[in-house]
Parts: sequence; C-alpha cells; structure tokens
Amino acid sequence: MNDILIALVIGIAAGIIDVTPMIIQKTDKYANLSAFVHWVVLGLIIPFVSWNITPWLKGLIIAELFAIPVLLMVAPKDKKAIIPITVMSAVLGVAVAIAGNVFIG
Repeated sequence: MNDILIALVIGIAAGIIDVTPMIIQKTDKYANLSAFVHWVVLGLIIPFVSWNITPWLKGLIIAELFAIPVLLMVAPKDKKAIIPITVMSAVLGVAVAIAGNVFIG
C-alpha cells in the first residue's frame, strides 16, 4: 500500500508540473483536469510496469504511448500543441520512471 501512495504522489507532482503552464496560458479547465488525471494515472502505472529495460526508457515509451490518444484529440483543433504535448510527455515520463525507480524500486 505504501508503494501505491508513493506512486500517487509522484503522479500528482507530475500532474502539477504539467498543468501549471496550462493554467498560466488560461487553458480550458477540462483540458487542465484531463492532463492532471492523465499524469496521476501514469504515476500509478509507470513504476509498476516490469519491462527489462532501463527505467528512463520505460517511462519515455509508456508516456509517449499514452500521449497518442491525447494528440489525436488535440491535433485537429490546435496543431501548435503537438510539440509541447510530446515534449512534456517525454520529460515527465522519464521523471516519473526515475522517481518510481528511486522511491519504489
């Protein structure tokens, strides 16, 4: 149970980091909520996936795979958002995986 709480905190931290610039740009509240929940869920998934690869690569792959549906939804309305979403997914996916490896194991 302790590992789940740690993963939840990691996901919440990633969500806050992702949503902060969105709030500053006055993005729609549902987009903010969606992004926050996206990272909370990934915080609960990434640390517990057992792939025999280095943690940062695992986080990168999983985060980018989970970003695909978001990109498909956002791209028709806002093509400028594709690069920031992809970059944030990469950076936060790596960070979540490394934090999960350090604090959960």
